[in-house]
Amino acid sequence: MTSPPRPGGTGHAETPAPRELRLVVADDERMVRSALRAILGAEEDMAVVGEAATGAEAVSVVRALRPDVVLMDVRMPDVDGIRATEQLLGSMGEEAPRIVVVTTFENDSYVYDALRAGAHGFLLKRAAAEDLVQAVRLVARSDTLLYPAAVRQLAARYAPGLRRGPEALRARLTGREADVLRLVAEGLTNAEIAARLSVGPATVKSHVAAVLAKLGARDRTQAVVAAYEQGFVTPGTR
Repeated sequence: MTSPPRPGGTGHAETPAPRELRLVVADDERMVRSALRAILGAEEDMAVVGEAATGAEAVSVVRALRPDVVLMDVRMPDVDGIRATEQLLGSMGEEAPRIVVVTTFENDSYVYDALRAGAHGFLLKRAAAEDLVQAVRLVARSDTLLYPAAVRQLAARYAPGLRRGPEALRARLTGREADVLRLVAEGLTNAEIAARLSVGPATVKSHVAAVLAKLGARDRTQAVVAAYEQGFVTPGTR
Protein backbone atom coordinates (compact mmCIF):
# COMPACT_ATOMS: atom_id res chain seq x y z
CA MET A 1 0.00 0.00 0.00
CA THR A 2 1.30 3.42 -0.92
CA SER A 3 1.67 5.81 1.97
CA PRO A 4 -0.27 9.07 1.60
CA PRO A 5 1.76 12.21 0.95
CA ARG A 6 2.60 14.38 3.91
CA PRO A 7 0.47 17.48 4.35
CA GLY A 8 1.65 20.18 2.00
CA GLY A 9 3.87 17.71 0.11
CA THR A 10 3.78 16.56 -3.47
CA GLY A 11 3.72 12.85 -2.79
CA HIS A 12 7.26 12.38 -4.14
CA ALA A 13 10.15 11.19 -1.98
CA GLU A 14 12.55 13.99 -1.15
CA THR A 15 16.17 13.63 -2.24
CA PRO A 16 18.29 13.43 0.90
CA ALA A 17 20.82 16.22 1.32
CA PRO A 18 24.44 15.17 0.89
CA ARG A 19 26.13 14.27 4.14
CA GLU A 20 28.18 17.08 5.63
CA LEU A 21 31.95 16.55 5.56
CA ARG A 22 33.45 16.86 9.04
CA LEU A 23 36.93 18.40 9.04
CA VAL A 24 39.80 18.93 11.48
CA VAL A 25 42.49 21.56 10.86
CA ALA A 26 45.95 20.96 12.36
CA ASP A 27 48.51 23.77 12.07
CA ASP A 28 50.77 25.49 14.58
CA GLU A 29 49.90 28.93 13.20
CA ARG A 30 46.63 30.33 14.56
CA MET A 31 46.20 32.57 11.50
CA VAL A 32 46.40 29.61 9.13
CA ARG A 33 43.87 27.66 11.18
CA SER A 34 41.51 30.63 11.22
CA ALA A 35 41.81 31.12 7.46
CA LEU A 36 41.14 27.46 6.72
CA ARG A 37 38.17 27.41 9.10
CA ALA A 38 36.68 30.51 7.47
CA ILE A 39 37.07 29.18 3.92
CA LEU A 40 35.86 25.65 4.57
CA GLY A 41 33.20 26.54 7.12
CA ALA A 42 31.51 28.77 4.58
CA GLU A 43 30.65 25.73 2.45
CA GLU A 44 27.21 24.21 3.00
CA ASP A 45 28.53 20.65 2.84
CA MET A 46 31.49 21.15 5.21
CA ALA A 47 31.99 21.79 8.91
CA VAL A 48 35.28 22.32 10.76
CA VAL A 49 34.63 20.36 13.94
CA GLY A 50 38.05 20.70 15.55
CA GLU A 51 41.49 22.30 15.50
CA ALA A 52 44.96 21.34 16.72
CA ALA A 53 48.20 23.29 17.11
CA THR A 54 50.60 20.33 17.43
CA GLY A 55 50.86 16.85 16.01
CA ALA A 56 50.15 15.24 19.37
CA GLU A 57 47.07 17.40 19.79
CA ALA A 58 45.96 16.49 16.26
CA VAL A 59 46.13 12.79 17.10
CA SER A 60 44.05 13.31 20.23
CA VAL A 61 41.45 15.54 18.54
CA VAL A 62 41.03 13.27 15.52
CA ARG A 63 40.65 10.14 17.62
CA ALA A 64 37.99 11.88 19.70
CA LEU A 65 36.01 13.52 16.87
CA ARG A 66 36.37 10.97 14.04
CA PRO A 67 36.34 13.53 11.17
CA ASP A 68 36.16 12.65 7.49
CA VAL A 69 39.15 14.75 6.40
CA VAL A 70 42.14 16.21 8.27
CA LEU A 71 44.19 19.12 6.93
CA MET A 72 47.58 18.38 8.47
CA ASP A 73 50.52 20.77 8.59
CA VAL A 74 53.84 18.95 8.13
CA ARG A 75 56.15 20.97 10.36
CA MET A 76 54.60 21.23 13.81
CA PRO A 77 56.12 21.16 17.29
CA ASP A 78 55.92 18.19 19.63
CA VAL A 79 54.98 15.60 16.98
CA ASP A 80 55.26 16.54 13.31
CA GLY A 81 52.57 15.91 10.74
CA ILE A 82 54.31 12.83 9.34
CA ARG A 83 54.41 11.03 12.68
CA ALA A 84 50.85 12.16 13.45
CA THR A 85 49.70 10.72 10.12
CA GLU A 86 51.44 7.41 10.84
CA GLN A 87 49.90 7.21 14.30
CA LEU A 88 46.38 7.94 13.11
CA LEU A 89 46.40 5.64 10.11
CA GLY A 90 48.13 2.91 12.05
CA SER A 91 45.73 2.93 14.97
CA MET A 92 42.30 3.85 13.59
CA GLY A 93 41.92 1.22 10.88
CA GLU A 94 38.82 1.69 8.75
CA GLU A 95 37.77 4.64 10.91
CA ALA A 96 40.86 6.62 9.93
CA PRO A 97 40.12 9.91 8.15
CA ARG A 98 41.46 11.07 4.82
CA ILE A 99 44.56 13.10 5.58
CA VAL A 100 45.72 16.00 3.38
CA VAL A 101 49.13 17.48 4.09
CA VAL A 102 49.21 21.28 3.99
CA THR A 103 52.63 22.66 3.17
CA THR A 104 54.50 25.77 2.10
CA PHE A 105 56.87 24.03 -0.29
CA GLU A 106 55.79 21.73 -3.12
CA ASN A 107 59.13 19.98 -3.64
CA ASP A 108 59.67 19.00 -0.05
CA SER A 109 61.02 15.70 1.26
CA TYR A 110 58.63 16.09 4.21
CA VAL A 111 55.70 15.95 1.79
CA TYR A 112 57.03 12.82 0.13
CA ASP A 113 57.59 11.21 3.54
CA ALA A 114 54.00 12.09 4.46
CA LEU A 115 52.71 10.43 1.29
CA ARG A 116 54.78 7.36 2.07
CA ALA A 117 53.23 7.37 5.55
CA GLY A 118 49.77 7.22 3.99
CA ALA A 119 48.64 10.82 3.53
CA HIS A 120 46.10 11.01 0.74
CA GLY A 121 47.54 14.07 -0.96
CA PHE A 122 48.84 17.54 -0.26
CA LEU A 123 47.90 21.17 -0.64
CA LEU A 124 50.00 24.31 -0.83
CA LYS A 125 49.19 27.01 1.71
CA ARG A 126 49.15 29.54 -1.10
CA ALA A 127 46.38 27.66 -2.94
CA ALA A 128 43.33 29.67 -3.94
CA ALA A 129 40.22 29.21 -1.79
CA GLU A 130 38.29 27.49 -4.58
CA ASP A 131 41.15 25.04 -5.13
CA LEU A 132 41.24 24.24 -1.43
CA VAL A 133 37.51 23.52 -1.34
CA GLN A 134 37.67 21.41 -4.50
CA ALA A 135 40.63 19.43 -3.16
CA VAL A 136 38.87 18.62 0.11
CA ARG A 137 35.83 17.35 -1.77
CA LEU A 138 38.07 15.38 -4.12
CA VAL A 139 40.09 13.71 -1.39
CA ALA A 140 36.90 12.79 0.46
CA ARG A 141 36.27 10.42 -2.46
CA SER A 142 38.23 7.24 -1.95
CA ASP A 143 38.74 6.44 -5.63
CA THR A 144 41.06 9.18 -6.81
CA LEU A 145 44.58 10.52 -6.30
CA LEU A 146 44.95 14.15 -5.33
CA TYR A 147 47.20 16.02 -7.79
CA PRO A 148 48.84 13.01 -9.54
CA ALA A 149 51.20 15.26 -11.53
CA ALA A 150 52.63 16.67 -8.31
CA VAL A 151 53.04 13.19 -6.87
CA ARG A 152 54.99 12.23 -10.02
CA GLN A 153 57.24 15.27 -9.53
CA LEU A 154 57.93 14.30 -5.94
CA ALA A 155 58.65 10.74 -7.02
CA ALA A 156 61.13 11.98 -9.63
CA ARG A 157 62.95 13.91 -6.92
CA TYR A 158 62.95 11.47 -4.01
CA ALA A 159 62.11 7.94 -5.19
CA PRO A 160 65.22 6.96 -7.24
CA GLY A 161 67.39 6.36 -4.18
CA LEU A 162 64.72 4.08 -2.70
CA ARG A 163 64.06 1.77 -5.64
CA ARG A 164 64.22 -1.94 -5.02
CA GLY A 165 63.55 -3.13 -8.57
CA PRO A 166 60.25 -3.67 -10.41
CA GLU A 167 60.56 -7.42 -10.98
CA ALA A 168 59.39 -8.44 -7.51
CA LEU A 169 56.34 -6.21 -7.79
CA ARG A 170 55.45 -7.51 -11.27
CA ALA A 171 55.63 -11.06 -9.99
CA ARG A 172 53.01 -10.29 -7.35
CA LEU A 173 50.47 -8.71 -9.70
CA THR A 174 48.38 -10.20 -12.45
CA GLY A 175 48.53 -8.53 -15.85
CA ARG A 176 45.24 -6.72 -15.31
CA GLU A 177 46.22 -5.62 -11.80
CA ALA A 178 49.43 -4.17 -13.28
CA ASP A 179 47.37 -2.27 -15.86
CA VAL A 180 45.12 -0.89 -13.13
CA LEU A 181 48.09 0.23 -11.01
CA ARG A 182 49.59 2.14 -13.94
CA LEU A 183 46.29 3.92 -14.53
CA VAL A 184 45.89 4.68 -10.83
CA ALA A 185 49.34 6.28 -11.01
CA GLU A 186 48.02 8.54 -13.77
CA GLY A 187 45.36 9.74 -11.36
CA LEU A 188 42.37 8.09 -13.03
CA THR A 189 39.25 7.33 -11.01
CA ASN A 190 37.68 3.87 -10.96
CA ALA A 191 35.09 4.98 -13.52
CA GLU A 192 37.80 6.34 -15.83
CA ILE A 193 39.86 3.16 -15.50
CA ALA A 194 36.77 1.08 -16.25
CA ALA A 195 36.19 3.05 -19.45
CA ARG A 196 39.85 2.76 -20.47
CA LEU A 197 39.93 -1.01 -19.94
CA SER A 198 36.34 -1.69 -21.12
CA VAL A 199 35.34 -3.38 -17.87
CA GLY A 200 32.82 -2.57 -15.16
CA PRO A 201 33.57 -0.21 -12.24
CA ALA A 202 33.00 -3.07 -9.79
CA THR A 203 35.72 -5.07 -11.53
CA VAL A 204 38.12 -2.15 -11.26
CA LYS A 205 37.28 -1.71 -7.58
CA SER A 206 38.10 -5.38 -7.03
CA HIS A 207 41.42 -5.07 -8.86
CA VAL A 208 42.35 -1.95 -6.87
CA ALA A 209 41.60 -3.75 -3.61
CA ALA A 210 43.80 -6.66 -4.72
CA VAL A 211 46.65 -4.31 -5.64
CA LEU A 212 46.47 -2.54 -2.26
CA ALA A 213 46.50 -5.86 -0.43
CA LYS A 214 49.47 -7.20 -2.38
CA LEU A 215 51.48 -4.01 -1.87
CA GLY A 216 50.51 -3.66 1.77
CA ALA A 217 49.22 -0.17 0.94
CA ARG A 218 46.47 1.60 2.87
CA ASP A 219 45.22 3.52 -0.14
CA ARG A 220 45.88 4.52 -3.73
CA THR A 221 48.48 7.14 -2.86
CA GLN A 222 50.62 4.67 -0.93
CA ALA A 223 50.29 2.17 -3.79
CA VAL A 224 51.47 4.76 -6.30
CA VAL A 225 54.41 5.79 -4.11
CA ALA A 226 55.41 2.12 -3.82
CA ALA A 227 55.13 1.69 -7.58
CA TYR A 228 57.50 4.61 -8.15
CA GLU A 229 59.94 3.47 -5.49
CA GLN A 230 60.16 0.00 -7.01
CA GLY A 231 60.57 1.34 -10.53
CA PHE A 232 57.32 -0.24 -11.68
CA VAL A 233 56.26 3.14 -13.03
CA THR A 234 58.66 6.00 -13.68
CA PRO A 235 58.04 9.74 -13.59
CA GLY A 236 57.38 11.23 -17.00
CA THR A 237 55.99 8.03 -18.55
CA ARG A 238 52.35 7.16 -19.09
